[in-house]
Amino acid sequence: MLPRHVQRLGRDWITHWNGSQILALNSPVPSCVRWAGHCPPWASFPLPLPADFSANWRFHPFFGPWRQFQTSNWHLDNYTQSCCFHLPNPTMKSEGEEPLTKKRRLSGQDDTSAPEQETNLSNQKEVSCLSVEQNEEKHGSRKGTIKRHWEYFCQQSKTMKIAKNKGSDQSSTGSEAAFDFTVMSYNILSQNLLEDNSHLYKHCRQRLLFWTYRFPNILQEIKELDADVLCLQEVQEDHYRAEIKSSLESLGYHCEYKMRTGRKPDGCAICFKTSKFSLISSNPVEFFRRDIPLLDRDNVGLVLLLQPRFHCKANAAICIANTHLLYNPRRGDIKLTQLAMLLAEIASVAPQKDGSFCPIIICGDFNSVPGSPLYRFIKEGKLNYEGLAIGKVSGQEQFPRGQRILSIPIWPKKLGISQNCVYEIKQQQKEENAGEKLEAAKQDNTQEIVIASEKLSSKLRHHFKLSSVYSHYFPDTGIPEVTTCHSRSAVTVDYIFYSAANDDTAAQPGAEDSFCGGLKLLGRLALVTEKDLWTVNGLPNEKNSSDHLPLLAEFRLIER
Repeated sequence: MLPRHVQRLGRDWITHWNGSQILALNSPVPSCVRWAGHCPPWASFPLPLPADFSANWRFHPFFGPWRQFQTSNWHLDNYTQSCCFHLPNPTMKSEGEEPLTKKRRLSGQDDTSAPEQETNLSNQKEVSCLSVEQNEEKHGSRKGTIKRHWEYFCQQSKTMKIAKNKGSDQSSTGSEAAFDFTVMSYNILSQNLLEDNSHLYKHCRQRLLFWTYRFPNILQEIKELDADVLCLQEVQEDHYRAEIKSSLESLGYHCEYKMRTGRKPDGCAICFKTSKFSLISSNPVEFFRRDIPLLDRDNVGLVLLLQPRFHCKANAAICIANTHLLYNPRRGDIKLTQLAMLLAEIASVAPQKDGSFCPIIICGDFNSVPGSPLYRFIKEGKLNYEGLAIGKVSGQEQFPRGQRILSIPIWPKKLGISQNCVYEIKQQQKEENAGEKLEAAKQDNTQEIVIASEKLSSKLRHHFKLSSVYSHYFPDTGIPEVTTCHSRSAVTVDYIFYSAANDDTAAQPGAEDSFCGGLKLLGRLALVTEKDLWTVNGLPNEKNSSDHLPLLAEFRLIER
């Protein structure tokens, strides 16, 4: 048995015998000196021991007292001029190495030829004694890139995109009557959150998780996708101030940022190209309310009103919202309240002079899966939550542990937001503008509205007709699309919702246009399946440095 201080060296420490005592780290291992009992059966060492080998050879002093080494049970299997001293330790893994069972699961292959390998300790030792080159070959299949293609909903969009890729001017390709732009939603994974939840990234090599490795990859993705509007989540404040903001500004973006209100130093950012938009207003939304116990979480949102610079009416505007809702699967009451607060802010920002809403795009990490009550509320504009279990709101857990029923109403009246997800003051002003003439009649009408709202308090509504850019399932197979993937789950929680124009063939049924014009979906960057992601060892990996995938869509502004 080796002394403990020798075992700590691990199997990757090797000592070359060149006639001098030279130490090296992670060197190639063509043949090895091995401790007795650790020589795998596949190893063969036909060469004889060189005659000039000195029996008086000694370890470097840090190997410990020589007398302890002399009493250890060791022998020489073979020695050549290029061979090395190797200390295999099957319980210690090299950086990024994973158990054999996980390697099979990630690669999607079942090895039926040698089932004993999962339980046979000696065979596990063989795997642990592979050379660096052999390990790299086994990991080589994970170094690929995720293949994502562009899906077109309009032939004209495809033609224009090809022309753009060739470097031609978009304004000279017959697009003077339309305003086309792209929007990205991307949770870039805060470094603090990564380190606080390291158990989610056990499948990753350690070096891939350093911010110094991740940020260049994220920035390169943003450069390549070249979106006109970026909606970023989990943007760490110190990284934003130090390098993210300046890097994006050098690419032609103007950045607006809202940090979370609590101790977590990350937040949401919306960045837009100044060559395509000008800023009308920036409206941060804080979901934390000190005087309301329900709202004790520090999530935030950000709502921007942008004006297109080309080929649009002088009063044309687009509302862009970005948020990251609470993760906790068992607090659907908080999620719905946070969403209502975001919708109320949009409703206060997006109205136009004629009373209609300008086109709206809502991006973010909603921590809710497709088909869940929260998702349906966004798309359908209504939700009757009477009798709904609090743990089923987001659909994150198939069998939610908390079965407490949502209270009616969900949030207290002092929040100042109605069940129609608008600020109550704004709602009263709208009623006044609708033709209320007598003050007494106004008060009576207000009392009737309050009574009616109490009777229908289990029904939430909002005024926006929204569609999802993505369909969430592949039409040919029915396999779910995936936007996030780590050691514990692979699901869709990121979305881009938009107010669809009447002639938008990509819009879901029921998303009729009630806005000032609307948006037509021209194309989107296709998502992938969970199986596709595990072929590159999930997320993050060598090419994709977040545990989320970026979502990207191209829109055309349709003016009324």
